[in-house]
Amino acid sequence: MRLRTDIFVSALMRRVFARGDFAAVEAKGAEEAGAVFVRQVFRNGTESLHAPAPQSFFEEDDDGRRLFETRLERADADAVAEAIARERRFDGDLWVVSIEADDLSGLIDFAGAKPQDDGFFRR
Repeated sequence: MRLRTDIFVSALMRRVFARGDFAAVEAKGAEEAGAVFVRQVFRNGTESLHAPAPQSFFEEDDDGRRLFETRLERADADAVAEAIARERRFDGDLWVVSIEADDLSGLIDFAGAKPQDDGFFRR
């Protein structure tokens, strides 16, 4: 069973702040099951966009964790904003979380990567 989106986002924000980084919810979607997009902002002004990974990355015994894939990497802020706008036209219930950090390790799990062993967001 997957954690509600509002709880996932709240916990993500707390972890970001605990590391000394900054995060903000740019768009709030469906509280129970909205898709989460992470907008990673770098110091040099470039951004990366991380989106929910396709279902093909999940195993049959899905443990409920959220996996992400990188859609845009170190792109211009306008390109990231345009990609988010396209996604919002398709799915108005999505969340957008902006995180100002050079490294997202320990915050979100990426498809194909070994899961973090900190027990966070695990059942």
